[in-house]
Amino acid sequence: MGKFEITKRKNGEFQFNLKASNGQVVLVSEGYTKKENCKNGIESVRKNSQVDARFDRLEAKNGKPYFNLKATNGQIIGTSEMYESVVSRDNGIASVKKNAPDAEIVDLTVEK
Repeated sequence: MGKFEITKRKNGEFQFNLKASNGQVVLVSEGYTKKENCKNGIESVRKNSQVDARFDRLEAKNGKPYFNLKATNGQIIGTSEMYESVVSRDNGIASVKKNAPDAEIVDLTVEK
């Protein structure tokens, strides 16, 4: 089963990564100033990942395929890694669709 990991960037912003069941990161969020907004971003991924039209299938300047997941308002809520092929990118999208709805949330910013 996949999981969302909430982490803190060096600049103090919160971000989440969606990891597939194999531990590979399939989606990275933007930076959020508040943890609550980061958690709202996770909920947006859960919802929007089930709508294929919310995935923008793109190609970087170096020719590598990647994707963005957008919210209803068109704002980017997550970006993938760069892939070696279109097939790999499409597998990444399938992984987000499969893992996001039920992925647990692991908050790595909480002091133990």
